[in-house]
Amino acid sequence: MNIVSRPATASDTDIIVEFNAAMAKETENLELDRERLQKGTEALIADSSNGIYYVAEADGKVVGQLMITYEWSDWRNGTFWWIQSVYVQPEYRERGIFCSLYRYVESIARNRGNVCGLRLYVDQSNKLAQQTYEALGMKRSHYQIMDTDFVLK
Repeated sequence: MNIVSRPATASDTDIIVEFNAAMAKETENLELDRERLQKGTEALIADSSNGIYYVAEADGKVVGQLMITYEWSDWRNGTFWWIQSVYVQPEYRERGIFCSLYRYVESIARNRGNVCGLRLYVDQSNKLAQQTYEALGMKRSHYQIMDTDFVLK
């Protein structure tokens, strides 16, 4: 199977919206507001100042995605890229789709010169994902994520 990773384009919007909705349902049992999700996806694809989507194609179709958002680090004088909205279609899981996307994004980040690292958060119960991230060279952080969500409560 040939996997091609690339930046998402406007023509990928509908599949990204579908993937995000499926991911929210699968991981958090959330039904996302489709109109809000559509607008949010369109906004990010139109303006990469807040982040960027990358997609993976296999068998001639988009089968996986991830989104990068940015966090400035004054300690490092650089930007962390946060990996979010990771989704691979179920029938393509455990076939190297995410690993291909990760390596592609990692290569871009390393070559930018202003990116100081990659970060992500993962559900504590998702042991398979944690093993995958560790196999890619990511390490556990001593930080725990806390938040106040004004939209999804």
